[in-house]
Amino acid sequence: MSFYRPERTISGPSYGRGFKTIAAILTIALAAYAVSVAVRYPLPAFSFGVQALLLGAGAMLAVSLYWFLHATTTIDADGIRQTGVIDKRVRWDEVRGAKMIGIPYLSWLFPPRMIVRTGTAFATFNGGTQDVLVEFARISLAFQLKR
Repeated sequence: MSFYRPERTISGPSYGRGFKTIAAILTIALAAYAVSVAVRYPLPAFSFGVQALLLGAGAMLAVSLYWFLHATTTIDADGIRQTGVIDKRVRWDEVRGAKMIGIPYLSWLFPPRMIVRTGTAFATFNGGTQDVLVEFARISLAFQLKR
């Protein structure tokens, strides 16, 4: 039997509106710069390795932006999970401790995160909505009171 169970299932975006906006602006700026470089330099003259590296970097940038915009965090009776490039999942019976951490003065861009300690590892979960952050605070408080 696990220690903590949420009252209801909570799900929401993993990243807030400010973070998504900054990520999209930076991606567009990098894409525009890549186009300007491609126009100024003869890319077909470069080796296959350089071309593959540039193509891979562009693909990873696109995949990262997609998951920043579409990742979700879900807290339910089974545990906490977050979708992304690499999905994360922690069941309640694996959790040994939980704590929220944040970056002072930048919470509009980087809201507090939930650090979950399991037996031998840590997992970090992001919350982009008020509902998810409130549940993070409840989880953190529950595991602080458990000590």
